[in-house]
Amino acid sequence: MDFGLTIEKLFLIGVIAAFIIGPERLPKAAETFARFVRKVGEYLRDTRSRMRDEMGPEIDEVDWKKLDPRQYDPRRIIRDALLEDAPAATTTATATAVAPAAAAAPSAVAPAPRFPRTRPEFTRDNPPPYDVEAT
Repeated sequence: MDFGLTIEKLFLIGVIAAFIIGPERLPKAAETFARFVRKVGEYLRDTRSRMRDEMGPEIDEVDWKKLDPRQYDPRRIIRDALLEDAPAATTTATATAVAPAAAAAPSAVAPAPRFPRTRPEFTRDNPPPYDVEAT
């Protein structure tokens, strides 16, 4: 994560900062910057040690590249989920349970459609569902 900074750009930023701060305040600013860098380093070391304490030695075995969200393509995930085959055991069990019932009752009523074909009409007497706790 270099943010596009090169040595030349960092040097130029340092020279501009030195001119803006001035020679009188430059030692104090350098000391403050060094203290800030030390605190950031301590924070990172503490965070790393806390993660090792909480996760244990398994943290060294984690493949962090596999957890990178940039590698996931939503189109591929959806395509894989849609093309995924249903388990064969449940479909055969359902088919064998339904077949004797259909053979015994030839005048059985066709199953209801999965989704209603018409939308309900909402009026003053029949308002749409409203969840008070969700809003």
